[in-house]
Amino acid sequence: MISRLENGRRVAGINQCRKAVKKGTAAVMFIAEDVENRIKQSLLELCAEHGVDVVSVPTMGELGRACGIEVGTSAAVLLK
Repeated sequence: MISRLENGRRVAGINQCRKAVKKGTAAVMFIAEDVENRIKQSLLELCAEHGVDVVSVPTMGELGRACGIEVGTSAAVLLK
């Protein structure tokens, strides 16, 4: 599932992910398991409100690599 981030249109980072969900352009959100609980919870609630599926990824580093960036990221969204 995470391999879809490598080839698809995506955004990374908490703020960009929130914007995509609120605008209705998010197909699925990927959230790193090692992100702070308060951040993770707010993203999960936002996705639930907007009907966006969520996929957990073990680490921020792994999620960043899947997005093709050299740093870790807390969240990424695959765009519709």
